Amino acid sequence: MTVLVTGASGFVGAAVARHLLAEGAAVRVMTRSTSDPRNLEGLPVERVTGDLTDRASLDRAVAGCDSLFHVAADYRLWIPDPEAMLAANVEGTVNLMTAAGEAGVGRIVYTSSVAVLGLRGDGGSADETTPSSLADMIGAYKRSKFLAEAAVRRMVAEQGLPCVIVNPSTPIGPRDLKPTPTGRLVVEAARGRMPAVVDTGLNVVHVDDVAAGHLLAYARGTPGERYLLGGDNMTLFDIVGLAAREGGKAPPRARLPHALILPFAYLAEGWAKRSGREPFATVDGLRMARKKMWFSSAKAEDALGYRHRPGAEAIRDAVAWFRERGYLG
Repeated sequence: MTVLVTGASGFVGAAVARHLLAEGAAVRVMTRSTSDPRNLEGLPVERVTGDLTDRASLDRAVAGCDSLFHVAADYRLWIPDPEAMLAANVEGTVNLMTAAGEAGVGRIVYTSSVAVLGLRGDGGSADETTPSSLADMIGAYKRSKFLAEAAVRRMVAEQGLPCVIVNPSTPIGPRDLKPTPTGRLVVEAARGRMPAVVDTGLNVVHVDDVAAGHLLAYARGTPGERYLLGGDNMTLFDIVGLAAREGGKAPPRARLPHALILPFAYLAEGWAKRSGREPFATVDGLRMARKKMWFSSAKAEDALGYRHRPGAEAIRDAVAWFRERGYLG
């Protein structure tokens, strides 16, 4: 079995590729010419160069593949050109799914996100059935993932695309090279740079549990269905506090209201437009944080046999990895 994994040089994609290799699969990885190759070093994979906006490169990538894990995505909470993100996440996904369908790929797992799901205002956990609409999507990333998943679901319904959808929550753990926005938060906390946090909550899951969930969805999932791959619901205060203590630093001392931080987010984005560097605090991020982003993985647990380790373990593993590689200074 030859399996194509997109985004395999990235955080979640690398974990998926490693789990596939552990299961004995012949893995082909598609990366861009500019991708950081460190997560693939030493792995017995076939490498091809491609881009989600280049259809010819996608045709070459899927040729001869039995299966596809489409993990690649542009994941940033702030971007100077939202159209570039839409092109990669939406048009690129359609391009790849079309290429896979025409190549006769027999089984596909598409990595969506809990970002496309609705949130509950009563403090409860949302799931795959919690309603949402495009109007609810805050920021270019959430809009792009919402539109991409909708396109995949249409292709399943109208063309019989053999694609299962997974919706990871907030992966944390080793090999977050970039790092992701959540990984940046863990690093800053472990360096003692977060004396206070906004009052919100996240669903924290170990990246290796997310990867294992991808393989379970491949083996047991129903095409067109979505499966939420999450972990533990944790307040941001507790997440940052644990990361700080693991880094040997003082935990945060206060929870700040959203309105107090919002002006600083506007200033940070203004500076980002001049410097070209992604701001640590974003206006869209604060708007999303008004509700606790808590989720339930009950469907994946029942239908796929999905399991997850404690969220605290994900944070500890992430801090240890960041420390070993010099991210903590």
